[in-house]
Amino acid sequence: MELRHLRYFIMLADELHFGKAAKRLFISQPPLSRQIKELEGELGATLFLRTNKRVTLTPAGEYFLKEAQAILLKLDSVKHHTNQIHHCLAGEIKIGYISSVDKTKLGSLIQRIQKKHPYVQTKLFELPTEKQISALENRKLDIGIIRAPNPSYRLQTEKLYDDGFCLALPKKVELPKDLSALSDFPFIFYYANYAPVYHNQMLAFCAQLGFLPSFRHECNNIASILELVHLNAGISIVPRSVQSQYKHLDINFFNVENLTIKTEILLVSPREQEHPIIPYISKYIVDIFKK
Repeated sequence: MELRHLRYFIMLADELHFGKAAKRLFISQPPLSRQIKELEGELGATLFLRTNKRVTLTPAGEYFLKEAQAILLKLDSVKHHTNQIHHCLAGEIKIGYISSVDKTKLGSLIQRIQKKHPYVQTKLFELPTEKQISALENRKLDIGIIRAPNPSYRLQTEKLYDDGFCLALPKKVELPKDLSALSDFPFIFYYANYAPVYHNQMLAFCAQLGFLPSFRHECNNIASILELVHLNAGISIVPRSVQSQYKHLDINFFNVENLTIKTEILLVSPREQEHPIIPYISKYIVDIFKK
């Protein structure tokens, strides 16, 4: 049995007319009749009842039609996936991201990659900007979402969105009228050597508000910082973009207008890309994250 037998059979089952089926197959009627007889002979079953007026499927033909259609659909799927693998749209992709990235959007990205490229295995790494840049330069990451600036000439970037800062206070704590009084509150933030650029931006933000933070607790991700604020362990300065992600915590976020301290969130990848799927994933990230 060959694939043409299945295709000829399905076409005839669709038309139930040898002349019309042969015309759609771009062959004459006698070869079509021979192919159907060969198929019936190999199966040992009559698939069509033929009279002078009509052609109908037998019960065996109705069963074989469903199975033949399923076989061709499966074959198309195999061809598609084989083509993906041949063109390297498979394998392992390592994506870095800063901890303030919206996890809902990150989930949407993963779902899109799984849907579009089922043979791609995605690995995610929550890393500060400096570590991502180093990993990208050393080919330990394929794509990154970082906070500007990007100091590496070996990496190409595209702006995704602007991100400002806001105050994060436990709901039990009232915002003082004189913001300089915030110096008296325990302050929770990143390790200075873990995210030095971000640390300096935070200090500049505090300076514009008129206070010097009293560092008491240090963490290495936004989730831990905000959890400590939620537990009334202190206050913090956090990216504005995290507010919608942590509404469930007992935290009041205060956006102070007219402050100039803002940062850009960037998509970054090596200029010389090794994996052909990188442009696809880069486009997905821009579609999902860019504002």
